Amino acid sequence: MSDILIEAKDLKKYFPIKRGVLRRTVGYIKAVDGVSLRIERGKTLGVVGETGSGKTTLGRMILRLLPADGGEVSFMGRDLFRLGRSEMKSLRKEMQIIFQDPYGSLNPRMRVSEIIAEGMNNFRVGTRKEIADRVAELLEIVGLPPESGRSYPHEFSGGQRQRIGIARAIALNPGFILCDEPVSSLDVSIQAQILNLLMDLQDRLGMAYLLIAHDLSVVEHISDRVAVMYLGRIVEEASSPDLYRNPVHPYTRALMDSIPIPDPAAPPPGIGLEIDDPTGPAIESGCLFYPRCPRRTDQCRETVPELREISPGHRVACLNLTE
Repeated sequence: MSDILIEAKDLKKYFPIKRGVLRRTVGYIKAVDGVSLRIERGKTLGVVGETGSGKTTLGRMILRLLPADGGEVSFMGRDLFRLGRSEMKSLRKEMQIIFQDPYGSLNPRMRVSEIIAEGMNNFRVGTRKEIADRVAELLEIVGLPPESGRSYPHEFSGGQRQRIGIARAIALNPGFILCDEPVSSLDVSIQAQILNLLMDLQDRLGMAYLLIAHDLSVVEHISDRVAVMYLGRIVEEASSPDLYRNPVHPYTRALMDSIPIPDPAAPPPGIGLEIDDPTGPAIESGCLFYPRCPRRTDQCRETVPELREISPGHRVACLNLTE
């Protein structure tokens, strides 16, 4: 059996820009533009980048919640984009999602037990008693008392709601979970609890995660590998220790420098960006990071950098890797 659970090749998603009374298409926003990645069984791939870099769009395409405009995704060796409706539905048990917003992702009209049991009821997994017992077990697994299943979502804090969302996601014993910024709306102390819970569940159940985040400290804590996205493309990918020890792409280094250091005597960041707007002026050719890059050259304006391996398992898309 292959260690690769998910493999995406050259994924693309373009959103049309429409203007005028007739709403004619005048261009496209390339939310995801030729992304390829792999996720191993029982491992975590972290995807980081600024807001608007295409992280969530990428994750939702991998789950086939958004149609792709190009590329392919294989899950356990099966091409997801070629599966029919019934085949895809049966595979949904293996692919789940933990949403960013613990308040908006839970139906306020349903009791917690009904929310967690919804997937099991849809797939007719077990009798009514077996499902009730499973719900009680799941609540205990995520650190909530079994009797909380009788309550409604509004009776819980944000961290407790996210635990309910996690219980719902693992109810069907999936092999893969998309974690779409699962702790970004929580207090820092609660973030650590939720991240530790996700890591414990991964060790216990052997699930693979795609962790989407913009907080690099969160990604470092949980990820085995990290991919850095910028305007729809991966600009650097490496193992988590390698990336944090040796960030190479100027954008990755700028992200690292943006991590706050609780020391007023600490030296200023070692790298700065030329402009603050990540979308910048329209880039017709060459490197997308060119307008912001402190190491740019004339070659960067004309040539699109490809991801290339600079050391085992470490890939970077940059034309000027030397200082």
